[in-house]
Amino acid sequence: MLVFDPSMSAATIQSQLDSVYSQQQSNQFGTSRYALLFKPGSYNVNVNVGFYTQVLGLGQSPDATTITGGGVHADAQWNGGNATENFWRGVENLDIDPSSGSTEWAVSQASPMRRVHIQGNVVLDDNGGWSSGGFLGDAKVDGQVNSGSQQQWLSRNDELGSWTGSNWNMVFVGDTGAPAQSFPKPPDTTVGQTPTSVEKPSLYVDGSGNYNVFVPAPRSDSTGTDWSNGRTPPGTSLPLSAFYIATPSDTSTTLNAALAQGKNLIFTPGVYQLSSTLHITRADTVVLGLGLATLVADNGATAISTDDVGGVRIAGLVVDAGTANSPSLMQIGPAGASADHAADPNVLSDVYFRVGGATLGKATQTLQVNANNTIGDDLWLWRADHGNGVGWTSNTANNGLVVNGNDVTMYGLAVEHYQQYQVRWNGNGGRTYFYQSEMPYDPPNQASWMNGSSDGWASYEVAPGVTDHQAYGLGVYCYFNANPSEVADHAIEVPSTSGVALHDSMDVSLGGTGTIDHIVNGSGATVNSGSTVADLTSYP
Repeated sequence: MLVFDPSMSAATIQSQLDSVYSQQQSNQFGTSRYALLFKPGSYNVNVNVGFYTQVLGLGQSPDATTITGGGVHADAQWNGGNATENFWRGVENLDIDPSSGSTEWAVSQASPMRRVHIQGNVVLDDNGGWSSGGFLGDAKVDGQVNSGSQQQWLSRNDELGSWTGSNWNMVFVGDTGAPAQSFPKPPDTTVGQTPTSVEKPSLYVDGSGNYNVFVPAPRSDSTGTDWSNGRTPPGTSLPLSAFYIATPSDTSTTLNAALAQGKNLIFTPGVYQLSSTLHITRADTVVLGLGLATLVADNGATAISTDDVGGVRIAGLVVDAGTANSPSLMQIGPAGASADHAADPNVLSDVYFRVGGATLGKATQTLQVNANNTIGDDLWLWRADHGNGVGWTSNTANNGLVVNGNDVTMYGLAVEHYQQYQVRWNGNGGRTYFYQSEMPYDPPNQASWMNGSSDGWASYEVAPGVTDHQAYGLGVYCYFNANPSEVADHAIEVPSTSGVALHDSMDVSLGGTGTIDHIVNGSGATVNSGSTVADLTSYP
C-alpha cells in the first residue's frame, strides 16, 4: 500500500507510480498487489493502471481528490492495443481532470471505475484495439463516453454528458444521459431506474486524519449517483478500530478469531492461503479487499461462508480455487436459508473468482447464493481459458453461479467457460441486469459436452418450477476452438411461463468457431460460421 499526500513532490510520487506500473503492466498472473491511496488534495501526475493495481481517493467525496496532468488511465500497449485481457484493476473515489481532456479506460472484465468524477471525455478502447466488457458505476462524466470497440458494457447509476457507440450488448441502468432503449439496432438496453442497489464500502480519511470505512445504505428506484452536487450519501462510518487489518501472513485461524471477536476485515494487498473456511456469523460484517487482495482456497475449502444473516458486505477480492477440489469457493447463506433480508441485503461488490489461470485449481461450483435478497454488483466468475493449469480435465468446474435464494439481484454478471451450466438460477424473484458469458472453449468432442440428449449446456439456466424471473441485456458467446464442429442447442434455458421474461438477448459465434442453434429454448436464429450474430428482443 502506497499512501500519497499532496505535500509530497510530484516527481517523488511519479517515480513511485512509474515503478509500480513497470512491474504490473503485463503481470497478468503474478503475485504482486498494489493499492495506491491518494489523500485529499490535488496531484499533477500520470497514473497508468496495470494489473492488480487499485487507485483510490481517500476523500469523503470524489471531488476531494483531483488527479490532473496525465490523469488516470489504462491502455493495452503491452498486448498490442488488444484490451481483451486487461483484467483485475480498478479506480475509485477520484476527480480525474487530465490536461488532454480525455480519459482512456481500455479494459475488459474485473476492471471497474466507481464513484469517480471524470472531467472531459472518456474512451473505452485503445485506439481501436479490441476490448470486451467493463463496469462504470456511481460515476459522473462531464463529457462524452465513446465505447469504441467495447463488445459489451454496463453503466449503473451514472450521470453522463452523452454516450456514443455500441457493438453487441450495451446496458444502462439508472443512468442520466444514457442512450434511449433501442435494442438491437443499436443494441442499447436502457432501464430508467435501478430498483435496489447498495454502493461499495470505501476507505476515507476524515478531517482529523483518522481512517474510516464508509458503508453506504441501500437505495431503491434510484437514478444517477448518490454523491454529486454536494450530496452526502446515507450510510454509516466505521472507524478503523472496528477492523482487523489482515496481511498475507494471516491464516484462516487468525482471521476467524478476529471475526469471532466481532471485527470486520480489511485485506491489505497480497495473496492469502486459506486452509479452512472464513465463517461470517455476524450481521453487517464488512470484508473489504484493497489492491485486488487474493484469497486461495486450499485443502478443498470454501474460502468464505456466511450464516443466514443480513447486511454482510464483501468487496474488492479475488478468490482462487486451490489444487484440491472445493465444493464451492464462496457460499452466501447456508443451504436452506430462509430469512428475509430485504431491508438489509447482503452485497458482493467487485468480487472475482478464478478456477485456473494463476495456478491449477478445481471447484465444483464457484459462488453459491442461498440467502434471500442478496445483491451482486460487478462479478466475474472465470474458469480460465488461458494461463496456468488450463485444460478440460485440469481446471475442472461445473457451474459458476448457483442461486438458490429468492429475490436475488445481479448487476454486471460475467460467467465464463464452466463445463456445465454457467449459471443455475433456482430461486424466485431473480433479476439480472447485464450478463456476459463465453461457453467453454475446450470441450474435446461433442460426447464430452452433452446435457443428457441435448447438445451442450445452456449458459444461463432458470430452473423448471421458477415462476418469477426477469433479465435484461444478456450476451452469450461460443468459441469452440478445441473442436469447431461443437454445437450448443441453445444459449439460454428458461421455463415457459408468463412470470419469467427475458429482455434483449443475443449470442455470437466468435469468428464463426462453433454453433449455437438457438438463443432461448427453441427461439432465435442459429449462429455459426455462416451467420455469427443473432438477437432476440423478448422472450416469451
